[in-house]
Amino acid sequence: MILPIASGRATARAFGRKLRRHPRLGVLAVLVSAAASVAAVIVPILLGRIVDLVIARGGTHELLGLAAWTLVAGLAAAVLTGVARWLVAEWGIRACADLREEVLDHALRMDAARLEAAGAGDVASRVTDDVEQVTDATQLAAQVFGAIVTVVITFAGFATLDWRIALAFLVVFPVYVVALRRFLPQAKARYATERRAVAVRTQSLLSTFNGARTVHAYGMEDRQSARVEQASRGAVDARLRAVRGFLWFANVMNYAEAIGLSAVLFTGFLLVRADASTVGEVTAAALLFHRLFGPLGMLLVTFNDVQSAGAALARLVGVADLSLPARAGSAPPRVATAVVATGIRHHYLDGPTVLHDVSVEVPAGGSLAVVGESGAGKTTLAAILGGVFPASGGSASLGGKPIASLAPDELRRLVGVVTQEVHVFAGTLADDLRLAVPEATDQELQAALKLVGADEWVAALPAGLATRVGDGEHPLSASQAQQLALARIALVDPPVVILDEASAEAGSAGARQLDQASAALLQDRTAIVVAHRLTQAQTCDRIAVMAHGRIVEIGTPAELIAAGGAYATLWAAWHR
Repeated sequence: MILPIASGRATARAFGRKLRRHPRLGVLAVLVSAAASVAAVIVPILLGRIVDLVIARGGTHELLGLAAWTLVAGLAAAVLTGVARWLVAEWGIRACADLREEVLDHALRMDAARLEAAGAGDVASRVTDDVEQVTDATQLAAQVFGAIVTVVITFAGFATLDWRIALAFLVVFPVYVVALRRFLPQAKARYATERRAVAVRTQSLLSTFNGARTVHAYGMEDRQSARVEQASRGAVDARLRAVRGFLWFANVMNYAEAIGLSAVLFTGFLLVRADASTVGEVTAAALLFHRLFGPLGMLLVTFNDVQSAGAALARLVGVADLSLPARAGSAPPRVATAVVATGIRHHYLDGPTVLHDVSVEVPAGGSLAVVGESGAGKTTLAAILGGVFPASGGSASLGGKPIASLAPDELRRLVGVVTQEVHVFAGTLADDLRLAVPEATDQELQAALKLVGADEWVAALPAGLATRVGDGEHPLSASQAQQLALARIALVDPPVVILDEASAEAGSAGARQLDQASAALLQDRTAIVVAHRLTQAQTCDRIAVMAHGRIVEIGTPAELIAAGGAYATLWAAWHR
């Protein structure tokens, strides 16, 4: 398991911390819940006294007084119960909102290597399915909390009656203890298994949707559908195993309630026959015990959801408790920065090594193009030098500082990375750009767009910077999306920029625009360009040719062409 799952104790502590962030709301919720339960318990006790008063042929005035107090207590219980449920729900929802923000923050700032190893399905299921599961459970939290308080207050109400009747009620506890000791360990394991099965199903669905074109291209529809069906069946089977365990537990609880009520009534009968207790006290005891059916039934009905939510909550806390690097301080002024890699080796998970002892140095303000066939290791090297993920071996540094020692904020200020796979976020164009620098002014946005040659087409949009883009909104071409990515880098203004085939997806006209935009962005910066076209490579100070995870040639464009080696062959083929 790449992403951890918190223990039950750690989960309780983490959620408790979130609840304690709203102390006034918590105290008020507890007090109102207790008051509602006290008012509800008073009702059966008063009814018992009414029974005794009727049997004793008491006065009408006293009977009406008891009836009035019973009505007041009942109305107070109803009103206070409603208020208590609202307060507890509000308390729980605020705590869940805080936890959800923390989980999303940790997921976005998580180490890229761990994120890639975990897989999109596990992460996506935690921040979607698991968050939804916990949030839905908070709607039941008010009822569960009220049920627990009612059970406690009802036990106290038994103490006001004959102790022998209260003692008869305790016969249910051995049944409860045996059932809980058998059910709880199994439930925890079953619901944890269910959440893992849901993550596998999510991963299968995501891979199917993301690879839909490949599935259609190779006629894999039936095979891929079978994989999704198998993952879905696994999730359903895990859910059914959890539900079957709960149904057994619910049946045992029903038997316990029948045993307890029978014990109370039989004991009360013996005491009344021996004149050791009154009919009213036995009636009150039976009503109190019967009143427990509702709260205990609520706890039983919701226990299924609570256990499932607990498993989801443990997965969320597992992400929220991940240690993250400290945030850097204020941004220092941009200075020329060199990039140095020494003995870089890398492999993905348990796969083969894709980089072998790669060493390269790009002086401050210099530029290096990386070329080679597909699978040569170009993108992996660029990602390591850009701090996207750490190398398996060797070292890489920016400005003399090891990349591994840099805080994420400091790293992103030092180096900007643009790949051929860019994303246009939903919202206005200005919002999309301000993801890089939230405090940027409209003038700064316009300057960044002008630098990368995007100012003219942005001005032609229906609402300019206020035009909504992203899924379902105003469409942008591949080259326009790339220009937005370059403009974000221009706003951050890092001293080092890495372009990983940033114009590969554009057409010929768009590629020329992106080449010009890239050249403007790279001016006076240290640059590493993974070149899709050799015309890009020719504009760099030096070129590194990669093959099979190694640098086989490095030098200036003129030197490599004159040497007649691998790059000269590529150049000749390109011209032909």
